[in-house]
Amino acid sequence: MAQASKNSRTASATQKFMCNCGGEVKMKTLFESGKVKNIAECGKCKRVERRPSDFR
Repeated sequence: MAQASKNSRTASATQKFMCNCGGEVKMKTLFESGKVKNIAECGKCKRVERRPSDFR
């Protein structure tokens, strides 16, 4: 009998990050000058950081 991989058995919980202004932080992927760049942006105040945890 085939076994399910360890990664498929773990429960994946998504974490929502909130900005100080009360808006939700969303991850965006930009492609500029030949490189892929991931940024986190607040939907309400349009603040941009490198990762969602920088909004704390």
